[in-house]
Amino acid sequence: MKKLLLFISIIIAANFSFAQEKHGNTLNIGLGLGYYGYLGGSVPALNINYEFDVANNFTIAPFISFWSYYYTESYKGNKYRYRSTIVPVGAKGSFYLDDLVNLDSKFDIYLGLSLGFNLGYGRWDDGYEGPKYSRTYNPLYLDLHAGAEYHFNDKLGIYLDLSSGFSSLGLAIHM
Repeated sequence: MKKLLLFISIIIAANFSFAQEKHGNTLNIGLGLGYYGYLGGSVPALNINYEFDVANNFTIAPFISFWSYYYTESYKGNKYRYRSTIVPVGAKGSFYLDDLVNLDSKFDIYLGLSLGFNLGYGRWDDGYEGPKYSRTYNPLYLDLHAGAEYHFNDKLGIYLDLSSGFSSLGLAIHM
């Protein structure tokens, strides 16, 4: 029993003797392409989030995103525009795989899931007399992520986040 306790103590001490990289306390600002089911394509989008360390290699980041587009409709020889704006708000959980793949400290790779809700707004330009319709937005926002970051130094990095709803390239500012 004493040998088992000694072995467990050595394993625990060895585990804590290595410096654990912190991924939180990071402001991420990204520009990219947003896709929202019915668009049939991507539109420019903006995302801002702030990561907090929750556990070893796991962060939570409250976020807000924004994308907007125009849709053109012809009616009785005239063209009218419909503007739609979508603002997802929620939290993104990211699991960093750096330790599993033994990456250089200049790089981070992660998998993540965003969960939140969509605020959607749409309106026709003035003067449109054709049939009115409105876009319905799924109030639930769910997005899967895979990403990587390159650290220029301790305070600044650049990241690429590929996802099922909003992919972006941006700056990571470590506080």
